Amino acid sequence: MSNRNYWLDLFTGVTWEEFLAAGGRVSGFRESRWSTIQKVKPGDYLLCYLTGISRFVGVLEAVSAPYKSNDRIWKDEDFPSRVKVEAVVVLTPETAIPVFELRDRLSFFQDMKSPNAWTGNFRGSPAKWKTSDGDVVLAALLEAKANPTKRPVDKAKLARRPKALKARIGAVTVPESEGSPEPPANAAEPSDHEAIQSLLLKLGNDMGFDVWVARNDRGRQVKLTELSRLRNELPLQFDEATNRTIELIDVLWLRGNAIVAAFEIESTTSIYSGLLRMSDLIAMQPNLNIPLYLVAPDDRQKVIAEVNRPTFKRLEPPLFEACRFISFNGLRSRLKEAGALIRYLRPEFLEELSESCEIEDL
Repeated sequence: MSNRNYWLDLFTGVTWEEFLAAGGRVSGFRESRWSTIQKVKPGDYLLCYLTGISRFVGVLEAVSAPYKSNDRIWKDEDFPSRVKVEAVVVLTPETAIPVFELRDRLSFFQDMKSPNAWTGNFRGSPAKWKTSDGDVVLAALLEAKANPTKRPVDKAKLARRPKALKARIGAVTVPESEGSPEPPANAAEPSDHEAIQSLLLKLGNDMGFDVWVARNDRGRQVKLTELSRLRNELPLQFDEATNRTIELIDVLWLRGNAIVAAFEIESTTSIYSGLLRMSDLIAMQPNLNIPLYLVAPDDRQKVIAEVNRPTFKRLEPPLFEACRFISFNGLRSRLKEAGALIRYLRPEFLEELSESCEIEDL
């Protein structure tokens, strides 16, 4: 039985082409991944995945111990944590295998509690994968090499170059939120995400706070002109990556330059985008003193289970200590009770309204 391990190796269309142009003999990762890449051993397989178009494009075998180098391979970043590799399978983006074609055979697609939960497995690399999942990807790529099938590729997504931003922990990229799906043109009602977002914006505005709506959600919210205290810019208090992450949080309440409360709203798609944004903030700014709230449907058990995943519990502080849960119905009921007295509410009412995300002892 082989002792080989499988590791995810993420590329953009651009970094994949740069890797191949340099000879395809060295795979690299960020400085912050050095402790992880040291676990990669000669003989291990790297599963190459193209972000943006969500396809597996190749398998590389590690043929050296990990090492550090700044020799130029990639244009935008050094990726100094490196390992020498040899190609096992290399496909083109057109013949690469969409991840969804393997969904019936990959373990993380089974029993998903939310449709987009699988994306959490492609958050960073290198990441160790189950042997069974690695075997599935390897077999599929070998078959695709022997019998290639061409599929159209979105050239814009393939050419995407996410900007690396400076953070306290080093260079990072800040992914755009998936947000809520665009409603049909004839939709009579806004989505749950939009409705709760609008409710929180109006509430903060009526309480006398300045309010902020996620920069990439401004085209979805049609009632922004009704908010007299809507901010168009945020105070630049942190490094570039932290500021960019904060700009993508669904709703912020501010008093002057201070953030009074931050809300991530998750409805029927996945709670992963908000959780990952919160975890990024904690990783980049562990001493950040911003009250974080995850606002989601009433299934508290599901939310708590997600917040207490091992990847989030390893943060310092763990995510369950840094954020609290507010249910959609709990928020609506509390505001209905407050009625005309909303303007007299204080932020402290959120503590009473929200629930701890810590798993209670039995």
